[in-house]
Amino acid sequence: MSISVFDLFKIGVGPSSSHTVGPMVAANRFVRELRANGVLGQVASVRVELFGSLGATGHGHGSVPALMLGLMGYDPETVDPQLTQPTVHGVRAFGRLALLEELTSGSTSTRTSCSTCGSGWSFTPTR
Repeated sequence: MSISVFDLFKIGVGPSSSHTVGPMVAANRFVRELRANGVLGQVASVRVELFGSLGATGHGHGSVPALMLGLMGYDPETVDPQLTQPTVHGVRAFGRLALLEELTSGSTSTRTSCSTCGSGWSFTPTR
């Protein structure tokens, strides 16, 4: 049995990959499961709560942007690191986040408005 360095280490965005990889993957899986079950278009709201070390230090370590990117459909292993900050800044500036954005861009995707992105989220639909 051979083990690669990629089996030991995960690729992820910073500043703290331990606080970004898991949340991004979890958010990504969540929205993909919604789509797989045919209910993505019925989403009325999304609320994200962080607990433990993510809740205590996640804002400073990048968990919130990672969650945003995951909800938009991005994966830590394939996301372009140069696009993460502009994408998150765009969500915060416009107060909007499209679930699975990279997969549904240009279509009638579920869009949400973010009233307090970055410090306790509250999402409501805007279609």
